[in-house]
Amino acid sequence: MPYHFLEVAVTPSVRAAQADMGVDQIWLGENDRPSDTLTENEIAFIATRDSFYIASVSETGWPYVQHRGGKTGFLKVVDPQTMAFADYRGNRQYISAGNFAANDRACLFLMDYVRRTRLKVYAHVERLTLDANPSLTDLVSDPTYRGRAERIFKLRLEAYDWNCPQHIIPRYTEQQVEQAVAPLRQKLQQLEAENAALRARLEGKSE
Repeated sequence: MPYHFLEVAVTPSVRAAQADMGVDQIWLGENDRPSDTLTENEIAFIATRDSFYIASVSETGWPYVQHRGGKTGFLKVVDPQTMAFADYRGNRQYISAGNFAANDRACLFLMDYVRRTRLKVYAHVERLTLDANPSLTDLVSDPTYRGRAERIFKLRLEAYDWNCPQHIIPRYTEQQVEQAVAPLRQKLQQLEAENAALRARLEGKSE
């Protein structure tokens, strides 16, 4: 089947740029690489993300990239071709929301800095009111989050692709660092306790 991600990404000007660099033949022809339906691998990856970058385009042609974050798994996979997340009140500029009203096309980058992996997604974005689809709103809502949800963004998958790890510098969250150093802290406490016991024993003998 055609490699649909490249069908979306490669325009005549992109093809011309590839030709200029002598690599256009690499991306021609049929390719059986699936890219229009999420597999268990992508679904599991999305479920472990706590942030992503999403790009939109304005009526004037200017792109806008926004960082979205939340609790791990806040971007929900509804089905293999649909994702959704709650849009909480922020700085109230509504640039992404406005752009999607005029042009529903979006590109997402989902990063795993620890494993040096990124998932690129092309999607069509639909803005929904909170009461438009109660079951979907329940799915993406987090009652423990103190922010105020204003709408739901529903994403219909167009294509996805996995990117290479080049130049992805490993970065760790505070929680990941705490988990990594926890055994070291425990060992340190054990050694300190042993030292204290030995010191007390030696002081007792000296008396």
